[in-house]
Amino acid sequence: MLRPEPIMKEKVTHKQIDRKEKGQSLVELALTLLIILTLLAGAVDFGMAFFSYVALRDAAQEGALYGSLYPTDTNGISNRVRQSSSAPVNLSDISKVTVSLSPPPYCRNEPITVTVRYDYQLSMPFIGAILGVNTIQLSAAVTDTILNPKCP
Repeated sequence: MLRPEPIMKEKVTHKQIDRKEKGQSLVELALTLLIILTLLAGAVDFGMAFFSYVALRDAAQEGALYGSLYPTDTNGISNRVRQSSSAPVNLSDISKVTVSLSPPPYCRNEPITVTVRYDYQLSMPFIGAILGVNTIQLSAAVTDTILNPKCP
């Protein structure tokens, strides 16, 4: 019959935690938390800016599509862009959003480019302080082929 091996008892020592070590851990937590929250806030701001850029690109695509059918109707192209969305970017706000077109002539099989620009306001003020600016200019341009009219 096999004998069980003797159980080894380890000596457990209780270390007293010094008050200075508690304070050091708190300082490390505060510094690390500050860095992590700053990165998180930057990621949120970047995500919102990217979402705004996608709205601008979609609006420019809408204007280019309309411009490929009616290239001489510049007011109609601009209205189509501005009416395509109201969130997250209010495209109807003329003071913040600019719409520009490529110069004429507008003839069949030639390109037409619609460009939409917007100054994105950073929502986290300390991110702006780190970057040195409070706004980021977003710009989206879409080029489409003109289907009408024939050139003389």
